[in-house]
Amino acid sequence: MARMILKSEYERLAERINRFPQGAPPTPLLFEILGILFTKEEASLAAQLPVRPFSVERAAAIWKTDSAAAQKHLDGLAGKALVVDLEINGKRVYALPPPMAGFFEFSMMRTRSDIDQKALGELFYRYINVEEDFARELFARGETKMVRVFINESVLPEDPAVEVLDYERASETIKTASHRGIGTCYCRHKMRLNGRACPAPLDIYMTFGGTAASLIRNGFAREVDVGEGLDHLARARDCNLVQCAENVRHDAAFICNCCGCCCEALIAARRFAVLRPISTTNYLPRIERDGCTGCGACVDVCPVEAMALVSAHDPLKPKARTALPNEEICLGCGVCARVCPSRSISLQYRKQRVITPATTAHRTVLMAIERGKLQDLIFDNRALFSHRALGAVLGAILRLPPVKQALAGMQLKSRYLERLLDRYNNQKNRGVTGGP
Repeated sequence: MARMILKSEYERLAERINRFPQGAPPTPLLFEILGILFTKEEASLAAQLPVRPFSVERAAAIWKTDSAAAQKHLDGLAGKALVVDLEINGKRVYALPPPMAGFFEFSMMRTRSDIDQKALGELFYRYINVEEDFARELFARGETKMVRVFINESVLPEDPAVEVLDYERASETIKTASHRGIGTCYCRHKMRLNGRACPAPLDIYMTFGGTAASLIRNGFAREVDVGEGLDHLARARDCNLVQCAENVRHDAAFICNCCGCCCEALIAARRFAVLRPISTTNYLPRIERDGCTGCGACVDVCPVEAMALVSAHDPLKPKARTALPNEEICLGCGVCARVCPSRSISLQYRKQRVITPATTAHRTVLMAIERGKLQDLIFDNRALFSHRALGAVLGAILRLPPVKQALAGMQLKSRYLERLLDRYNNQKNRGVTGGP
């Protein structure tokens, strides 16, 4: 007779986390991490929460308790940055964030005494930097990436023919955000706890919008105005840090100011280079061979080792060297151009423009389709399919290329969606305007 195996609270929570497009492979290290961040009761409660934002009343119904008790639990989780409390259409709602970008980082955004941060930092290092499964799942799977790079605005060409869109500028994200928060850099804090941190600034992790408001409210970030936000950005550029942000055009939730030695995204860019783990800018460095002295400053500063020194092929100077970028792995951040003493590096357009998802919902839908998790994104606690739930992401699906639409239909196995997509695309082909 088969013996029933009861799953622990942390195993059930790991299953819940893996319903996100960017999940976390369940390993003994993950269970240890969750054991530090969540009590058993908190893990049991969090494992039952919906994928999409929810109200206090919804949580109370799931937990089979009253609204006052549910509110107390949610406030406790928000106070530990394990859920975020958001204002949507004037109403307070809650969401359990993914591990990254999410509660992994939030746990290190301030110095804390309520958890063993040193043990947590060591576990994070082993889980993310030593083991490979989580980093590969997060950064290297699928075409749509979670993180993109901003261009260093100080080296943008002054040529009016070179169009730089607002969403390509980190400064615009800071200027247009509803809320701006500054916290401790998770990556360098983790590395410092492991005795591996570089001297780059710690207090330089930026969050925006509703996420920033929640972290500020619960003491995990410090609110700053536009001027101070831009000052932090300038300080990061002075340290030759690379700005990595949520891979969206509008309302990015975060900007990391990253070094090649500590940042997990940039480490992943070197580990999985051919898989393009980070979405690049639309620019590449161009070397002026006559001006390049082969000093190597660009090589030293490149965070992903995309710049090398090669022979200048000068018969009069057989030992002369010149810089050569590897376009296959170059991020297009422009840091190399900033440090070039002879100003021999400029920026040029990539041959093919990089496409950035419009919003977080758009990116999430794309990632879910590519990773076979669209049903988990739409089904609420694996409940029966509902057209109303589908409506939350339908607009994003309708605007996908036909191949991605087909993948979405296959994953959801919905005749309703198939008919809607057929009708929408037929109207589109006939040039009919208006909604589906």
